[in-house]
Amino acid sequence: MAKRKTFDDSAAEQDSVEEDSQEESSSEDESDLLNVEFEWFDPQPAYDFHGLKTLLRQLFDSDAQSLDLSALSDLILAQPLLGSTVKVEGNETDPYAFLTVLSLKEHQDKPVIKDLTNYILHQAGINQMLSPLKEIINTGTDNHVGLILTERLINIPSEVVPPMYRMLLEEISWAVEEKEPYTFTHYLIMSKTYHEIASWVDTEMTRPKKKKKQKMVGGKAGKQGIFYFHPEDEVLQPHAKLFGSFDYVKQEADGHSDSKRTFQDFGIKPQGHMILIEAQKFETAVKALEDFFDQH
Repeated sequence: MAKRKTFDDSAAEQDSVEEDSQEESSSEDESDLLNVEFEWFDPQPAYDFHGLKTLLRQLFDSDAQSLDLSALSDLILAQPLLGSTVKVEGNETDPYAFLTVLSLKEHQDKPVIKDLTNYILHQAGINQMLSPLKEIINTGTDNHVGLILTERLINIPSEVVPPMYRMLLEEISWAVEEKEPYTFTHYLIMSKTYHEIASWVDTEMTRPKKKKKQKMVGGKAGKQGIFYFHPEDEVLQPHAKLFGSFDYVKQEADGHSDSKRTFQDFGIKPQGHMILIEAQKFETAVKALEDFFDQH
């Protein structure tokens, strides 16, 4: 069954836009309005496997091939009362977005969680901003880290996210009341950022022939700052104990960023991103997320 909310995309402007479109139907500048109603569902093992696996592949980008995404999808679907999916055409369709939490301690013996934990520790070992994760995730401590995985298709509005976080808080509370092992001390959110880099194609085309053998350093020279695939990350970070971006282990070949360049002067280089929030600050962070999107 659908969860507690639906979100009618652009419903607030529907009447005025429909009226305008009738008046300007012959105009070349007319833009079409797509009115979509989003619904929240519990993860459905019978329908969501392939959709979840696709979204996980998008989340982990070039490093996805080093993880068993099938096993990870199965693990998410094995706890159908924890987490949410977002769909537009009913329960028996692929999810357009999802959010869930996995216990790194409870599932520490599962190969896919071992691989994920090692991946996180590897990034913490080579990125100073993430280095405290090594001690926090250490299985010999009393810490209990909940790994939050969330992703959505690129054109899905950010407004679908706060309800998923709110429902996750409620579901964790209910699970703890039932003595389920979800009393987390920290929440670690896996996410993505990107920065713009000088186009490899443009650089090659304008470079003098006599310098053709020189190594291009556009990754640094073309940086234009960090951008967020998930705008909600900027709202969550002020409440975080730590956060930081990292390069993927598998680096794409020169020119790959241009394949994501659509109508821009710069190429796009994705990076992984992690945000660690202490459990006692997590509800405040979720409330800030709700307030932010209520105001925008």
